[in-house]
Amino acid sequence: MFARIVRVPLLILFLCLSFFWAVLPVRGEIAAKDAENYLGKTETVCGQVASATHALRAKGQPTFLNLDEPFPNQIFTIVIWGSDRAEFPEPPEKVYKGKRICVTGAITSYQGKPQIVVKDPKQIVVR
Repeated sequence: MFARIVRVPLLILFLCLSFFWAVLPVRGEIAAKDAENYLGKTETVCGQVASATHALRAKGQPTFLNLDEPFPNQIFTIVIWGSDRAEFPEPPEKVYKGKRICVTGAITSYQGKPQIVVKDPKQIVVR
């Protein structure tokens, strides 16, 4: 009888902790809105891909994945240069659009917006 009484609260505790582990960001991950505070550092930035574009006619043929807000109001941008697209088995602008992702790399700034340049698909993880 005592074992049954103890098991139910433990099960509830386990389920609650499992939920919070699934929802809360993993230690070391930062939100896209906070990336500007980490310029020059290598970090993992997470957010929702709000817009994704392959600028085929632009110099370097970049792919832009904008997190949390679409261009031109993007909070954070992932840049994949055309020379690195071959590393991706499928077009990144199609694969990641609308998904919550995390990207790891050196955070730099372009025109006042934080970004990470991605050369390898392993730098991006879908959450």
